[in-house]
Amino acid sequence: MRRALPVGLVSLVGVALFAWPFSGSGLPADTPAWTLMLAGIAALVLVEAGTRQLDSRAVALLAAIAAMDSALRLTVIVGIGGFNPIFFLVLCAGYVFGTSFGFLVGALSILVSALISGGVGPWVPYQVFALGWVGVAAGIAGHWRAPSPGVRDVLLLAAAGGVMGYVFGMLMDVTVWIPAFRGNPSLGWFPGLTPANALVHYARFYVLTSFAYDTFRAAGNVVMVLALGAPVLAALARFRARLTFEVVRA
Repeated sequence: MRRALPVGLVSLVGVALFAWPFSGSGLPADTPAWTLMLAGIAALVLVEAGTRQLDSRAVALLAAIAAMDSALRLTVIVGIGGFNPIFFLVLCAGYVFGTSFGFLVGALSILVSALISGGVGPWVPYQVFALGWVGVAAGIAGHWRAPSPGVRDVLLLAAAGGVMGYVFGMLMDVTVWIPAFRGNPSLGWFPGLTPANALVHYARFYVLTSFAYDTFRAAGNVVMVLALGAPVLAALARFRARLTFEVVRA
């Protein structure tokens, strides 16, 4: 529980960004979302390094996984629906290394790929938190992982990947819902909308416009984990064993 506290505190910033429209008022245009997001990532890295959860070898591994995942996202031009392979390594890394590491892999993967591709905009901080939480969910599922990854681990991670495929879509659709459907009497958002009515409107919007699209993402995550999860989890578990040591006093 204590190890999850830093990523939990950083996540509060993301929760505020996504939840703001359901409070009855829109997010102010001058909200420093980029500053808050970058500060959150930096703070999490510093805390994890300060508590020795991230040493130089772990930082190198984090950078390598994030770089590979960014490249994987950029090389796959055509996806089916909302599917993209960027979720796979985030899920595997979070499952093996825990919630904070999983969050950082997701956050850095989407941030680096956005900077490289030039796809930089006000949506990126939201993507960073949403994909980071995919890693957090995998880390939570990893609390029940076996010492040596097996079929049960693959199935558990596949289930987490399926659920988070939908959750990621639900979160990111908040950024589309407000500008695209603003003022729609049954689906849209407008200032002063009560939290309960906002949730009803958003639920209708999501089911009608995005549920089928996100199903491809969820199914793709499940298929990738079932097909490739076992060897990747085993490889990451070996890395974890090499990065972990225990001082035994005689």
